[in-house]
Amino acid sequence: MCPRSCPAAKKAVVALVEREGHVRSFHVANVNAKTLRPLIVTNVDRASHLMTDESMVYTRVGREFAGHTSVIHSQSEYVRMGGFAHSNTAENFFSIFKRGVIGTYHHMSEAHLGRYAAEFDFRYHTRSDTDAERADQSLRGIYGKRLTYRRTDKLAA
Repeated sequence: MCPRSCPAAKKAVVALVEREGHVRSFHVANVNAKTLRPLIVTNVDRASHLMTDESMVYTRVGREFAGHTSVIHSQSEYVRMGGFAHSNTAENFFSIFKRGVIGTYHHMSEAHLGRYAAEFDFRYHTRSDTDAERADQSLRGIYGKRLTYRRTDKLAA
């Protein structure tokens, strides 16, 4: 048994980042081709050029797109094709995400990891907005909605 000071097991988050655009991140139970393919093909236009790291989980699904280039981090390759192909945009998103975990949340429950990921997607989309613009946009998004953990017509246990 591990003492209380042991770090929590890592949870997998996959991010699909559009260059100069939006990000969609997802919590996945296992990072393998079987779990990632449905996420990729339902969220990425087939006319896109997929850019990934050298992980083998992208090899097969990469053939379903207009193009697929991977950079080989294990051989100290971080950019290819004159700067066109890299995974730095996704790395940037994850640096923001990890700073949020370390600096603000310290721990993210696996049950709510999808919600945390959605929050960081929103932060990434609004990174160039002012605080007032970001607040206005978030308030527009909650209008008419109510977040509860139980139905409001049920008595608390």
